Amino acid sequence: MSQYVLIDDNPTFSRLLQRSMQRLGHTLICCHTTEEALQLKEAGDGIILDLNLGAESGLKLLPILHAQFPNTPILILTGYASINTAVSAIKLGACEYLPKPVDVETILNCFIQPNKDENLLIETPLEADPLSLKRLTWEHLQRVLEENHGNISATARALNMHRRTLQRMLQKHPVKK
Repeated sequence: MSQYVLIDDNPTFSRLLQRSMQRLGHTLICCHTTEEALQLKEAGDGIILDLNLGAESGLKLLPILHAQFPNTPILILTGYASINTAVSAIKLGACEYLPKPVDVETILNCFIQPNKDENLLIETPLEADPLSLKRLTWEHLQRVLEENHGNISATARALNMHRRTLQRMLQKHPVKK
């Protein structure tokens, strides 16, 4: 039986994932704040970290957890996926980056993959459809926001736009493609 840790501020999602993991014979320890996560003594077989933890970013917690548990794979889950945050997460040590919603089997497979031969290259087919203009805009906003460490005002200045306009754009869910 495997044990995993979930760090997510959404109690409903945590409860659902915990039940699903238990049905498959796994244990899931839930932390709802960064303070709870930092008090962990062990991480089990893997850590599932939400990208948005209330007002905080899971990207800030990721290197701390990686240093505390260097041999434990860390998976990032997010409801607001972007290429920029995916690249940042992988650079900071995440083993995988998945957008929500995601099924339990996919999550568990992410923890199996890092243990395989690292020299084995898995070929991923490229998508034939290019990203839409709305999705490219979303990706660009996320990249500039990340460059400005989440500062909305600095991002708005960098993009030469009004801060409130940027806030409205960021409140919308990203488009699929």
